[in-house]
Amino acid sequence: MDYKDTLNLPSTSFPMKANLALKELEIQGRWDEMGLYELIRESRKDAEKFTLHDGPPYANGHIHSGHALNKILKDIIVKVKTMEGFDAPYVPGWDCHGLPIEREVDKKLGKAKLGMTKAEIRQNCREYAGKFVEIQKDEFIRLGVLGDWENPYLTMNHDYEIGTIREFAKFVKNGGVYRGFKPVHWCSSCRTALAEAEVEHADHKSPSIFTKFKLSGKDAKSLGLPENDTYLVIWTTTPWTLPANLAVCLHPDFDYSAVKSGDEVLILATDLKEQCMKTFEREDFEVIASFSGTKFENMTARHPFLEQDSLVIVGDHVTLEQGTGLVHTAPGHGQEDYVIGQKYGLEVFNPVDSAGRFMADTPHFAGKKVQDANPDVIELLREKGALLFTEKISHSYPHCWRCRNPIIFRATAQWFISMEKNDLRIKSLEAIRNIKWTPAWGEERIFGMIENRPDWCVSRQRTWGVPITSFHCKKCEETLFNGEVADHVANVLEKEGLDVWFTKPAENFLPDGAKCEKCGGAEFDKGRDILDVWFDSGVSHALVVDKRPNLSWPSDLYIEGSDQHRGWFHTSLLEAIGTCSKAPYKGALTHGYVVDGKGKKMSKSQGNVIAPETIIKRYGAEIVRLWVASEDYREDIRLSDEILRRLTEAYRKIRNTIRFMLGNLSDFNPDTDLVPFEDRTEIDRVIILKFRKLTKKVIEALDRYDFHVFYHAMHNFCVVDLSAFYLDIIKDRIYTYPKTGELRRSAQSTLYELTNGMLRLMAPVLSFTAEEAWGNLPGDAAKREKSVHLATFPESDIGASDEKLLSDWDRIVEIRDEVNRALELARQKKIVGHSLDAEVELTLFQADRKILEKHIDGLQYLFIVSKMTIADEQTAEDVFKSETVPGLTALVTRSTGEKCERCWNYSHTVGTNTDHPQVCERCAGNLAAFK
Repeated sequence: MDYKDTLNLPSTSFPMKANLALKELEIQGRWDEMGLYELIRESRKDAEKFTLHDGPPYANGHIHSGHALNKILKDIIVKVKTMEGFDAPYVPGWDCHGLPIEREVDKKLGKAKLGMTKAEIRQNCREYAGKFVEIQKDEFIRLGVLGDWENPYLTMNHDYEIGTIREFAKFVKNGGVYRGFKPVHWCSSCRTALAEAEVEHADHKSPSIFTKFKLSGKDAKSLGLPENDTYLVIWTTTPWTLPANLAVCLHPDFDYSAVKSGDEVLILATDLKEQCMKTFEREDFEVIASFSGTKFENMTARHPFLEQDSLVIVGDHVTLEQGTGLVHTAPGHGQEDYVIGQKYGLEVFNPVDSAGRFMADTPHFAGKKVQDANPDVIELLREKGALLFTEKISHSYPHCWRCRNPIIFRATAQWFISMEKNDLRIKSLEAIRNIKWTPAWGEERIFGMIENRPDWCVSRQRTWGVPITSFHCKKCEETLFNGEVADHVANVLEKEGLDVWFTKPAENFLPDGAKCEKCGGAEFDKGRDILDVWFDSGVSHALVVDKRPNLSWPSDLYIEGSDQHRGWFHTSLLEAIGTCSKAPYKGALTHGYVVDGKGKKMSKSQGNVIAPETIIKRYGAEIVRLWVASEDYREDIRLSDEILRRLTEAYRKIRNTIRFMLGNLSDFNPDTDLVPFEDRTEIDRVIILKFRKLTKKVIEALDRYDFHVFYHAMHNFCVVDLSAFYLDIIKDRIYTYPKTGELRRSAQSTLYELTNGMLRLMAPVLSFTAEEAWGNLPGDAAKREKSVHLATFPESDIGASDEKLLSDWDRIVEIRDEVNRALELARQKKIVGHSLDAEVELTLFQADRKILEKHIDGLQYLFIVSKMTIADEQTAEDVFKSETVPGLTALVTRSTGEKCERCWNYSHTVGTNTDHPQVCERCAGNLAAFK
């Protein structure tokens, strides 16, 4: 007789080989066919809301690994909240306006653009953005992200654009908007102003120079210093700004030394004089006097190469970190210079045009690009005898986030939202303290940014965006922009479409009888600026969350990369505080950047970029999702082929655990065969209690957004608690016991509860695998949810008595691990091969002995040996002594029984049954039940 045919061997259609790349597409097809997202919404329609608002990615190019990280994190959170019973809709969005798209369209159009109207160029931009919205949408869906993909929000949609104009009008009405001439970040390549969030810092080589301004004779004399040879020494890394110099600034409270060197007297901060003189290679010097900074206020010094004087001023922004303690001040080329210049009534002087070239009337440098002029400025200083020292230094310097070129500060006429008007800064800082920031350090980061930021420059000199609907009087050039005008223009554009702003004359948009508020003129030109795209996306809280009935305002959570403290988190907060006096989100979570396996930034030039598409084709989207959950997103997240291979192996272990359990449920129907929890064997109850503890731990971690805890806990449970312990132990019971016997059904009931619960627990992360396995669960599919994503999390409650039971079993596991060590040593000594070859005699301290003796009849099956006994003492010499379980010894010997051909245990009862002489007494009894 072939006893293999009498075993209850596993059988399942859930394959060992996942073939994820194909299987995931099949599952997505089913989701589309059943309308899964709509089913979820219907099932949760009366539940408490949880709104995660999607920060819109830019509609330009294919998605990269950073996009995948962000979208999967959002998807996990939404699915977690859904399985906790919340109504958690997800409305994806796209940021569609702005310079990057306009630049790509410029490249595509080439010279043809010169003959096109602005409206035609905008239509090309709209088509370009729309193309990549569809491409990215498909790529996000392929990652398993569920959402309202048929109704996303696009910042270029008509209603959104008009809503943006109306939101900006609210600032106009409350007096929060003004037009000013002040320095802003300026990209000469893109020819537009940039917001703080559009500036990136990168290493850049700049000239570092020390130069001198001659103090006026009368001022030097008043200090008791030489009239003709006293100089204020400044340090700068932007020599090109010297033609715009109007002042030299000292700190009012710092001490300054008059340092005599040869015939000259140099004014330097006392704390920096030694370092400066060393830099100038001047060893022979003496300090002849000391003064506070205020002593120099309102004196004058001669510009080193222009026929003009510079005012000497004082300001708290001067530091002693580097340089001389005296700061060259050009109010047209620096924010701090501008602020201190306003205090002293200095002109906001800017000799540089929009292309970054000196204007035609600039002495010495007319027509030169400012960065190219640096060597010429240095040479002119040298000729004038004003240069003390120069060298090249590498330092962090602002660059344009799109074209990657260095930028400049340049004073231009721009539109600004005031940080002080209506207490926007104060209210924003107060709101920050009431938001939950994850990680916690995000609170101080954004607080510091808003505390110190300048007014928000919201105008851009480009075409593709939402226009600032202002007007300028043809007669006196005064600006006309008030609440009445803003509302009227919005009403016209709402009816006719935004592009008519770029095709029709000003009178088409003005209210009847509109007059210049300064001169009474009635003829106007339209403004040419568009709004900062960060204002576009910043109003999404009002135009999406507040407008859509299925969402709740304020949002529960915003989640983006850590750069968004100065980006979307920042501008959304300012916009909402400015219009609603309330933060648009209750919580904000930030994640790090994706880097390669060595922690280096990914870049095409380095050849270390791994695109999501590549991973999906090779491994499947499920592995991308597991990668996101396996890493601590608070730091930069590493991604490499080696990491993906490790995760694939971890996934395989989880999948095979699920497959083993499903395979042993092929003849189980939960509707008729389920054994109540309290009637199951103790080990079956214990593993369920362990799973409930795991569930509690995982859900608490997910609620804290500690996703990596889920991965490690789930993987550990599959590998350690199930594969290496419980599943190993119950194989004998599952395979060899009567098919419908209560002990086997007890194990199967436990496997069913474990599988069902694990699929629900892992569904937010391993969304495809959980769904695939859900379809393979035994029983009537009509009696459970159509999709695992319609289910809720499993039970996680355990009582005090359960904790005591688990504590005892934790001790059993510790003892079992030590016995396995003893078996391994015996295997190395060739005493046994398989553990079933062994008989083990234990000695233990009384407390441990009491725990084991409760299971004395089944100990051999718990330890997977053929015989297990407990002795009072151990006299054998070659005995294993545990170092971790005090009092434990284990004597391993080879079994003296015969091997049962059915269960492979060794037993002295083999041969005692005449019908089945090759099997043990236990198997003979079980075989009788098979008849």
